[in-house]
Parts: sequence; structure tokens; C-alpha cells
Amino acid sequence: MPEVSLFFGIRITMYYDDHNPPHFHAEYAGKTAIVDIQEGCILQGGLPAKQVKLILAWCEIHKDELMQNWELSKDGKPLNKINPLM
Repeated sequence: MPEVSLFFGIRITMYYDDHNPPHFHAEYAGKTAIVDIQEGCILQGGLPAKQVKLILAWCEIHKDELMQNWELSKDGKPLNKINPLM
């Protein structure tokens, strides 16, 4: 599972051959969540409210890059790193 970004202790990853809808995985302090890229919402799991706000803001800013990585993952190609939230 390639790491595409890391910020404020939040690790963002994507799996190859993952299911639709397009999404990424966010990990923080031993907790995980799956985030829908297009809708900008938590699909499954849970994280503290502060981290959810940061992740969803980051998702909105980098939506195009995340979708590009989603397509790369479907083709089994290396994923691009995405700038962290600053």
C-alpha cells in the first residue's frame, strides 16, 4: 500500500486493485478511515474530529491529484507523492 502523503501524523495511502468508489485510506494514532475522493466524506472507520477536518480539507485541495493516483493504481503504475497540508 503506497504512501502518497504524510502530514500532522496522518498517513495517506492507496491500495492497488481497490474497489470503487475512488478513495484513499487515512491513518492516525492507530485509527483508520476510508475517504471518498469525489464526495469528500468518510466512507468507513473513524478518526478524531480535528484530523477529519484536516483530511477533508487536504482532499478538496488535492482532488485532481488523488483521482490521477486512483487511475494510476488501477493500471498498476507507481503513484505520485502529493504535497502535505501545511
